[in-house]
Amino acid sequence: MNLETKWLEDFVALANTRSFSASARQRHVTQPAFSRRIRSLEQAVGATLVDRSTTPIGLTPEGQLFLVTARSMVEQLSECLAHLRGLSMANEALDIVAAHSLALTFFPRWISRLQKGVGELPTRLVAMNVGDAIHVLREGNCDLMLAYYDPYASMQLDGEAFPSFSIGQVKMLPVCVPNADGTPSFALDDEEGIPFLAYTQGAFLGRSVRMLLKNDPLRMRLKTVYETAMAEGLKGMALQGVGMAWIPDFCIREELAAGRLVRAGDPQWDIPLEIRLYRCSLVHKPGVEKLWRQMMKLPRDFLQA
Repeated sequence: MNLETKWLEDFVALANTRSFSASARQRHVTQPAFSRRIRSLEQAVGATLVDRSTTPIGLTPEGQLFLVTARSMVEQLSECLAHLRGLSMANEALDIVAAHSLALTFFPRWISRLQKGVGELPTRLVAMNVGDAIHVLREGNCDLMLAYYDPYASMQLDGEAFPSFSIGQVKMLPVCVPNADGTPSFALDDEEGIPFLAYTQGAFLGRSVRMLLKNDPLRMRLKTVYETAMAEGLKGMALQGVGMAWIPDFCIREELAAGRLVRAGDPQWDIPLEIRLYRCSLVHKPGVEKLWRQMMKLPRDFLQA
């Protein structure tokens, strides 16, 4: 197993605080993630470095010996990096994970608006499915998560541990390509079977569609012809005239305005969605806490994209 530099920094922090919880806060990660990193260090070194049987925790003889090397390596690396950076610290980017549809279309518009209120905000964005994003947030491996709010609480995010801001009220609309006369080519009130572009079983947006159709006869007339987890994928197939799909309105504004897509049903078939920005309160990172304080001072309608 390769030995990672951050594990050395973790170990030095733990030796200083003699507390897993205090060290985790200092290292801006959750305590479970911090504990796993110390275990990984011990596996890489091939020795038990921490005596977990005492309170506060202590170091084993091997740990005491290794601490000298770890501190030396961390200090040398810090000095080298400071030299390379010209002894100046650049603004630290915030790591954000987001659902695919939000990352592609919603995020650029929203972050641009937010920066008008809080100033320059360096960010790194990674798109992933909601389940993976939640896991990354829980592990303390990101600063913020952009996701759809789950009214059925299947995301299982405790409000105290994972506070959030509501930043968008949007809708999923049933859409398809138009006929020559502008009417929908696959209208939901058609008596015949309707070719349906569906989200895959694990996709969050797919569950929202299934909840809408759960007790409605319409579901018997929808014939699935294509499945994907991503709204952009369904939009592409809908534009090819393959079938109809429920797609978030912010993904299809231009297509609706240009008439390349039209509603396949009236507003009773719209699905309301709320978008929220989440953080982990167990991770204390100055940049995140500063942003959170700034957002709390902004008018709520300013945060809405």
